[in-house]
Amino acid sequence: MDTPFNKSQQSLENPFKTPYTNAKVEPVYPSSWNLAVILIALCLTTFCVALDNTIIATAIPSITDEFHSLEDVGWYGAVYLLTTCALQLQFGTIYSMFSTKWVFLSALFVFEIGSLICGAAPNSLALIIGRAIAGLGSAGLFSGGLITIAFITPVEKRSVYIGLMGGVYGVASVAGPLLGGLFTNNATWRWCFYINLPLGGISAVIILLVLKLPSPNNGAPRHAGQILKQLDLEGSAAFIPAIICLMLSLHWGGVTYAWSSPRIIALLTLFSLLTLAFIAIQIWKRDLATVPPKMISQRTMAGGSAFAFLLGGSFFLLVYYIPVWLQAILGNSPIRSGINTLPFLISQIASMMVTGAIIPHVGHYMPFLFLSSIFMSIGAGLLTTFTVHIATSKWIGYTILYGLGAGFGFQLPTLAAQTVLPLEDVGKGTATIMFFQLLGGAVFISAAQNVFLNSLVKGLVEVGVKEPMGVVHAGATGVRRVVEEGLLEGVREAYNGALVKTFEIALILSCLSVLGAGVMQWRSVKGGKGDVAAVA
Repeated sequence: MDTPFNKSQQSLENPFKTPYTNAKVEPVYPSSWNLAVILIALCLTTFCVALDNTIIATAIPSITDEFHSLEDVGWYGAVYLLTTCALQLQFGTIYSMFSTKWVFLSALFVFEIGSLICGAAPNSLALIIGRAIAGLGSAGLFSGGLITIAFITPVEKRSVYIGLMGGVYGVASVAGPLLGGLFTNNATWRWCFYINLPLGGISAVIILLVLKLPSPNNGAPRHAGQILKQLDLEGSAAFIPAIICLMLSLHWGGVTYAWSSPRIIALLTLFSLLTLAFIAIQIWKRDLATVPPKMISQRTMAGGSAFAFLLGGSFFLLVYYIPVWLQAILGNSPIRSGINTLPFLISQIASMMVTGAIIPHVGHYMPFLFLSSIFMSIGAGLLTTFTVHIATSKWIGYTILYGLGAGFGFQLPTLAAQTVLPLEDVGKGTATIMFFQLLGGAVFISAAQNVFLNSLVKGLVEVGVKEPMGVVHAGATGVRRVVEEGLLEGVREAYNGALVKTFEIALILSCLSVLGAGVMQWRSVKGGKGDVAAVA
């Protein structure tokens, strides 16, 4: 009997059938030289996207001085993340329908336009608009790079290249604050955005001239009605406003407005209703949905999405708050704190690369997912023991331990999705994993911010600070300027206690990540399953 399940199994057994024809396409991968050049282009765009997440941190004081826009600080980072999250799943659908090469180049063009607007911004509003446009483009770039790798490499070697892109992402995340400080101090903050133009331009030329991929519909014509039906406009109309409501509530809640305020309650209510509507639409549209139910209900996709959400929440939370601890407790400058996070992030990059190199030989990625949960849990648990007088060797060692764990598992949900899904779902599956990883970071950074602020204010009051909000507004680097010498030690203790509370959130998420890994299927990357045809 030819059931939908059987059809799905047939797709897995013969992954080189295109979704639009029954023709079998033999895989023809690029030559070694072309592959190397294409990887350079993908790594350049990955570097730009990751850089944009963190480079603005050390440039914000100069930006606010020029624009007199201290009240807009939160939007410079939030609006980039908002548009990235809101469009992530939609790009998965677009990649599955149109040429991967041209969708990628279009996303890169939008990202470059956003970067140009940011660099040339005459005022704060223009900068915010530019950040929103850049975020829209970035939504299609990192996932597009991973999808491209699925087309140009066999599945048994894919973990190496996915690990390489993850490593570049980590390097750029570390380099962001350092480059931001260098540009701001030695040139102008505008170069924090102009740097994307030459790097993106080089990438665009390489992709345009060297990357050759098969047509997604094998050249068969499609009319406008088919395209509109496959774009899932109904789902997008519910999903995009839902994510905007969620991101706004997370950005404002407990900071700008109380969680009990009508504005935040209204946003969360709208988010809930729109999310329910989106789920209903996905069930109704089935295979034509943005997130097809049969895909997300597949064990590896469900478990991988949960793992990515929990790891993303834990990792990005610590990427954000470990520098705060270094600045507030050790008195590091922003640039110095960036340097002191190098052991943490280098260990993550190293374990990611090592994992990518080992998997082609052992065949299975599941052991590394469990190893990731174990190392992250131990590392995050040790981070909760931080004190103001902790030995340097200890805080470095603890962050390295966590970094190793994060690196073991960071890219594996994407590899797992590309291994188990049929060709027509690779784009959507990759985008879905990326979305949950980004969403985890957005949700738990916001949750940690509220825990941190509430704990800090309480701790400051307990040590005798009369105006705790003055200390909060001074920021981690300004503590020593606004606190009397006699209260400084108590304030450091209050800061440490509040930051340890945020590290406890990372510990809980790290422990729970093993549940996501436990749901996933044990599937070998050997044997050719999950390969995607490409043209040299």
